[in-house]
Amino acid sequence: MRSKNVTTKVDKAPQRSLFKAMGLTDEELDNPLVGVCNSVNELIPGHTDLDKIADAAKAGIRMAGGTPLEFGAIGVCDGIAMGHEGMHYSLASREIIADSVETMARAHALDALVLIPNCDKIVPGMLMAAARLNIPTVVVSGGAMLAGRHKGKDIDLNTVFESVASYKVDKISEAELLEVENSACQTCGSCSGMFTANSMNCLTEVLGLGLPGNGTIPAVYADRIRLAKYAGIQVMEMFEKDIKPLDILTEESFDNALKVDMALGCSTNTALHLPAIAYEAGIDFDLESINKVKKEVPHICSLAPAGSHHIQDLHEAGGIPAVMKVLSEEGILNEDLITVTGKTIKDNLVNAKVLDTNVIRDFSTAYHAEGGLSFLKGNLAPDGSVVKQAAVADEMLVHEGPARVFDSGPEAVESIHAGEIKSGDVVVIRYEGPKGGPGMREMLTPTSAIAGVGLDKEVALITDGRFSGATRGAAIGHVSPEAMEGGPMAIVEEGDIIQIDIPNGKLNLKLSDDEIQARLEKWKAPEPKIKTGYLSRYARLVTSASTGAVFK
Repeated sequence: MRSKNVTTKVDKAPQRSLFKAMGLTDEELDNPLVGVCNSVNELIPGHTDLDKIADAAKAGIRMAGGTPLEFGAIGVCDGIAMGHEGMHYSLASREIIADSVETMARAHALDALVLIPNCDKIVPGMLMAAARLNIPTVVVSGGAMLAGRHKGKDIDLNTVFESVASYKVDKISEAELLEVENSACQTCGSCSGMFTANSMNCLTEVLGLGLPGNGTIPAVYADRIRLAKYAGIQVMEMFEKDIKPLDILTEESFDNALKVDMALGCSTNTALHLPAIAYEAGIDFDLESINKVKKEVPHICSLAPAGSHHIQDLHEAGGIPAVMKVLSEEGILNEDLITVTGKTIKDNLVNAKVLDTNVIRDFSTAYHAEGGLSFLKGNLAPDGSVVKQAAVADEMLVHEGPARVFDSGPEAVESIHAGEIKSGDVVVIRYEGPKGGPGMREMLTPTSAIAGVGLDKEVALITDGRFSGATRGAAIGHVSPEAMEGGPMAIVEEGDIIQIDIPNGKLNLKLSDDEIQARLEKWKAPEPKIKTGYLSRYARLVTSASTGAVFK
């Protein structure tokens, strides 16, 4: 036990004394010490219930003979951080979370971990830490919010964003906007669609670091509490059998995750987080493989924002095990991989079945013949970009139009709300990448504004920033190299024609190579937007979106 470094008798009497100051007994100190990292707070609706999850996990650890020791982690609510300086800190918080979990586990010689995240950057941050530490670990999230209801239809947070834009162009009244605001988010939990938090919670299951049910059991269900207890029990079994994250996180498990990602139509943010987790595991994750996998795996689940279903519907239809079962029956998945259950994926799927064939379809009746994400390259994105293909209207899969250029997200939103963006335009938002933002802000407000004014089937948006999982429409993000690094985004001018071909993975500026080079030679990097504090350090250390925006 690693904890013997701080709990063995005689030499470690001072350390034992400090543990005893917290009421621990000799018997507890002789057991494995299991860190319970809990990101509970009163700022994120997905995290307000995590105290109950932590209590349940600690109960499971004690039942199985371990000594749980809880510590905290920060978290940012992307929805609350949206539209002001707070969004600079969201992606940047992922590295702080990973570093803080590593610090606590190493500094206190913990033997194992139960990690309790729920929302956008907290989940991947903790998964990165699990790979980096490589001690027995189980991840158990807080679960998803239930969808709201308005005028007989399920709604969610994205409905509120789009309703704001609808109100600004007099499509709905202020009274109706207030009704939507009051109805969309009625319970605790991560926002109810296949947005980033739920995408990553589902993929945690697929990667093998979460128990079956981790991605879809709603936050308010008693099943979620029981799952947390089982997580505590299971981490002790992993400790006894010496099963560690790097036994689970293999090239094959990331391949499985990408395939399920395609089937679900997950957030484009998974194209940032999967490579970052793989990096910590010492695995090369090639984003270009997206286009190969999307042709192998059709889009069989259409959840919000692309469709009308929400996480609770996916759970009732059989959850992630049922989705994996469909892929397994097609010979798509590697089923021989070990998971935190101590069993293989094949063993875990024995009793899995689809309970609603409209929510989870088979390959022959898929919502789309190709998977949910697409990777685009071209002279505008030499190192690539990503789009949630499953949320793009058919008429926008191939598009050509004039660039409308903005140097920040808020500038673009003002123009959209002022009615200055017209059908056929390609909105270009630059200097919003990992370095340029800094922090690679989400562009949900401009994409929701486009949808809210009814142009989501007529206008494309391209950015070196990123998108919320709630984004829909022809929204192409993660353009690399970013403008701040002198990528071609930096030299796009108003009226330049941009060609988009999502089915064939192309993103091009209709300029000659000579013209692009001449413009790049004249370009000078603007002054950094933020010159002090954490974000200044982040901008100096962070790598491209094409490599997961990890630190050098």
